[in-house]
Amino acid sequence: MGEDGEVCVLIPTLDEAETIGDVIAGLHEAGLENVLVVDGHSTDDTVEIAANAGARVITQSGSGKGQAVREAIEQVDAEYVLMLDGDGTYVPSQADRLLEPLRAGEADHVVGNRFADMESGAMTRLNKVGNRLFNRVFRGVHGEDHGDILSGYRAFTRDSFERMHLSATGFGIETEMAVECVKRGLDVSVVPITYRARPAGSDPNLNPIADGGRILLTLYSLAKTTNPLFYFGSVGGLIFGAGLLFGGYVGVEYFTQNVSHEIIAVLATLAILLGGQLILFGFLADMLASLHRERLRRLDEIADRLEELEE
Repeated sequence: MGEDGEVCVLIPTLDEAETIGDVIAGLHEAGLENVLVVDGHSTDDTVEIAANAGARVITQSGSGKGQAVREAIEQVDAEYVLMLDGDGTYVPSQADRLLEPLRAGEADHVVGNRFADMESGAMTRLNKVGNRLFNRVFRGVHGEDHGDILSGYRAFTRDSFERMHLSATGFGIETEMAVECVKRGLDVSVVPITYRARPAGSDPNLNPIADGGRILLTLYSLAKTTNPLFYFGSVGGLIFGAGLLFGGYVGVEYFTQNVSHEIIAVLATLAILLGGQLILFGFLADMLASLHRERLRRLDEIADRLEELEE
């Protein structure tokens, strides 16, 4: 692949001095010269090494990977953006796998599937279980299979990114992008990539417990716009079920022991009513969300036609 000026490579970094130089060199060998490193206030030599390797380096104004990506995109003029981590776990020479569907017009967003070729020791057993759980939850809640929603190796058109409404500041950015792809009706392709173990001396910036909890919370909270029936129905179902359970207890106690529990009975009734209302609201919200998605799709079609006429 020759030098490619239509692609900007975006690398968020935080203390990646051990690996960032090799990552940038690998991208240059792959013909990708436009490399933008957005650094999250590293305390090692990441910034100096990246600059000496030929990358353009900016320091993010805030903190967290999500904030870094959103801020860096404002500095990008290229048609396509290739995003990867600077920790050496991704293979720069495989960049063309992710860019090809964009160039062919087959996708707006491309995800590199780490599970297609994962080296031994690249991911702990806990992380594997967590990642597979997140992917299953995403498929169940949002109705699409993106293969590996937490992959940090992905490519997308700048136009599709601008259509997303992103607010995540940390590692939830990949999850939020996956949900926005579903919400905006973007075409997504999944391609196999190699996921390597982190080189010795390179420390992970991800906390599997804390960040995993945030990712699950992000998946659930974003369901209110993509799958409101699940979002409201799950809470409503729990409350409704609890109401039935306590109501059944009150009934058994009254008919077998002649003991009445007025307060519990009132609470059970309120729970059944509230749960039922939430489930009903979920159905109504789901209908409105479907109408909204259809409206967005038609607006996008109109915008595309206007662009064609202007050309």
